Amino acid sequence: MVLHSRIEGEGLPLLIIHGFLGMSDNWKSIATQFTNDGFQVHSLDLRNHGKSFHSDVFNYDVMVNDVKEYIDFHQITNCVLLGHSMGGKVAMLFATTYPDIVSKLIVADIGPKYYAPHHQLILAGLNAVDFDLQTSRSEVEEILAHYIPDFGTRQFLMKNVYWQTPDQLAFRFNLPVLTTTIQVIGTDLPYERTFHKPTLFLRGATSDYILDSDLDLILHHFYAATLVTIDNAGHWLHAENPKDFYFKVLQFLK
Repeated sequence: MVLHSRIEGEGLPLLIIHGFLGMSDNWKSIATQFTNDGFQVHSLDLRNHGKSFHSDVFNYDVMVNDVKEYIDFHQITNCVLLGHSMGGKVAMLFATTYPDIVSKLIVADIGPKYYAPHHQLILAGLNAVDFDLQTSRSEVEEILAHYIPDFGTRQFLMKNVYWQTPDQLAFRFNLPVLTTTIQVIGTDLPYERTFHKPTLFLRGATSDYILDSDLDLILHHFYAATLVTIDNAGHWLHAENPKDFYFKVLQFLK
């Protein structure tokens, strides 16, 4: 099965890969800006996310394989990859596996290192939702609020709530599988993997995902990497400061 995507524009293909519990829709406004600058933007839904297929198998190897099948299906021979968080890990592993296909790599607020599981509270909140009992969006958000005090994070998650039937809400992501495979998300990039082409790492100024001390490891894997900090932004830097995020990426691409 081929991943679901939103494709717009003409020009060099730019593939955008969302993060954990995200989807292509999170990138709508930025994708439109890139199309106006001469790129053909492919906003992907990874397996178990958005409108893509659900599967019991979930790890970085199969996600990279999904992206490769997508690229082959669309007959793409050269592209730019942009990945955020978990999507950044997919992008890193893809670029180091298929370097001939990727001309430039952009990684948003994630490093190649191992990250300990830290989504437990979010997953607990999501699993506390019972769509047989919570029959409106406001009732779902009320349950989530007990676990997830941050309004922005709740709104991000609520984008995944949809009407599966006229009277039954559901999550778009495959919550049971994502819950049982949470250990996979923090996996590090294998040490021997390298990519020699231009690479941009972006981090949010108030995020702790990429530390100054991570730069040596980044340069070990990505010889031509630069690290740029986006002010007034945390982990969701593309949503919190889209103007600076877009400008820095475009500067790198041009």
